[in-house]
Amino acid sequence: MSQFFVSLLIILSGGFLSILLAGYLKSAKIIAVFLLCAGCVWGLIDAVTKLFQSGTYVGSFPYLNVFSLDFQIDGVSAFFLLTIFAISLVASFYSYHYMGHEKNAVKAGINYFFFSILICAMALVVTASNIISFMLSWEIMSLSSFFLVIYNHHLAENRSAGYLYFIFSHVGAMFILAAFGIIYTYTGNFGFGPMDAIPDSAKILIFIFAFIGFGSKAGVFPFHVWLPYAHPAAPSHISALMSGVMIKTGIYGIIRIYMLLNFHTPVFGNILLVAGSVSGVLGVLYALGQHDLKQLLAYHSVENIGIILIGLGLGMIGISSGNPVMAVLGFTGGFLHILNHSIFKSLLFMGAGMVLHQTGTSSIDALGGLLKRMRITGVTFIIGSLAISGLPLFNGFVGEFFIYVGGFKGIALENSALIMSMLGIISLAVIGGLALACFTKVVGVVFQGEPRSKAGKNVGEQGATMLISMSVLATACILIGLFPNLIIQLPIKAVSALGLKFAPDTFDPILQITGNISLAAMIFLLLFLLVAGIRLFLYKGKTITAAGTWGCGFTQPTVRMQYTGSSYASFLLDFFRPVAPLTENHAKIMGLFPKKTHYHSHVNDIAQIYMNRVIVNPILFFFDKLRWIQHGDIHLYIGYILLAIILLLFFI
Repeated sequence: MSQFFVSLLIILSGGFLSILLAGYLKSAKIIAVFLLCAGCVWGLIDAVTKLFQSGTYVGSFPYLNVFSLDFQIDGVSAFFLLTIFAISLVASFYSYHYMGHEKNAVKAGINYFFFSILICAMALVVTASNIISFMLSWEIMSLSSFFLVIYNHHLAENRSAGYLYFIFSHVGAMFILAAFGIIYTYTGNFGFGPMDAIPDSAKILIFIFAFIGFGSKAGVFPFHVWLPYAHPAAPSHISALMSGVMIKTGIYGIIRIYMLLNFHTPVFGNILLVAGSVSGVLGVLYALGQHDLKQLLAYHSVENIGIILIGLGLGMIGISSGNPVMAVLGFTGGFLHILNHSIFKSLLFMGAGMVLHQTGTSSIDALGGLLKRMRITGVTFIIGSLAISGLPLFNGFVGEFFIYVGGFKGIALENSALIMSMLGIISLAVIGGLALACFTKVVGVVFQGEPRSKAGKNVGEQGATMLISMSVLATACILIGLFPNLIIQLPIKAVSALGLKFAPDTFDPILQITGNISLAAMIFLLLFLLVAGIRLFLYKGKTITAAGTWGCGFTQPTVRMQYTGSSYASFLLDFFRPVAPLTENHAKIMGLFPKKTHYHSHVNDIAQIYMNRVIVNPILFFFDKLRWIQHGDIHLYIGYILLAIILLLFFI
């Protein structure tokens, strides 16, 4: 464990030095980025080593001379650490030029300070091995990410997004505490040890409470309502880290609770599969109706968390049904999609950050034609779009394919297992189709055509670290898609560490499938190169001219005649109106010579409507009534502390 803690100390030193050297902006950024990257590389090497050594590594520290902070790295923890350190490394490198526009040295230093704390807190969350260390790390993670969300706190919408995130973080934490409270009631200690003494009915209640708490952090529907506001509010390298990695700590919590309970009931798998199907379909549907690029990508996090839950749910159903091949395929697909999603979603948020950096807006309908002016950003964003849509030759396809095969293995089962398997397969098909439609819209409206406003004109690409980071992630999307054998051992090692009993040959179908995928991908790539070579040969020596697009007989087309994001998605949104009600605002066109009109549409998130009514508004109202407590009188503050101590002594 010593190497692990050394990596965290290096990362933390980068954050603290960025504060101490805030008066020297450039030097502070160089030192912070260097130390963050160095710590992440150290931690990444250590995580990969521990994952392949298949051991368990333990560390413990006294806390307040009463408790101990216990940490442990096993195969599951090592897999999540690998993802955390890899994406944090790229995000840190990307941040150097992204933060170049920041003139306030202190503000930039604070960003790197909380950035370093967030990385370390996430790493501690996935290694904590008792209730105290887990909740302490979880709270530090939530608070540090809250301060990063409100980085641009001068904007009212960013403060509002931060408050919403804060509420759901702590409501979720209360459910996690409730689950841990039930565990402590039966075990009598704070450790994550054997839980055989807990009755089966209590185990189900623990899992439900934990699923709600961890699902809130992961962005599972309907607990996702904070996510579309918090991710766009944060700087883009933070959005990449939160969407690509931080929400996966919620998935880690669900997996860890499942491992600890050691209770293989089909109820757990059914809960995850139904929640995943709903989250996946509605997440991509709401993304389709968004007008802000970063908000659209945030909703796609809900979608991909749904895909991961479908895979894990199929794995749990396979275990409870005595179908080990289905279980292995489901779990492996889920774990692989955790890694793949962190890569292509971070790439997409970094691409959106470059667009925002250069154009000053993330409004989809204000952009257009960026591929001609921002070629590297455009090409890498298209690669990320193909990957997130689950198309072959890219990494998103591989994980989803395993989940598909796991679902088809479940068709041979009976009763509820058969129904759940069919639900998973159909949901994945719907999610894939809607995702492809959504990113066709994004690429077509943002990167193709002509600029729809001044924001899209006269722009370029600046920032070498930003371009390199996006290129590295785009390359990873392609390499994993073409050669899945390069990384398939990573999720297999994680699945092996779940503590489930698999025969040695259970993983053989996965290795065979990845070999077939690689072969098919290479054949397709060779055919593509052959066709491209033939085309190049046939056009050799011929003059290629550029001309205006045919306008159906109209000789003076304007940019206003192009598709907008709203018009492109309207026919799909009309079909799903019962679960995605559409609010439209436009004046009727009347008379022979109509006046200038307007059109605005907004897709309503049904979860947001009801969650605001039931949770957010009552909590804000309650705390608004408590404002009188914060009056600035230090004497009364001391009185509050004494009163709290007396009450604690009385109850203890």
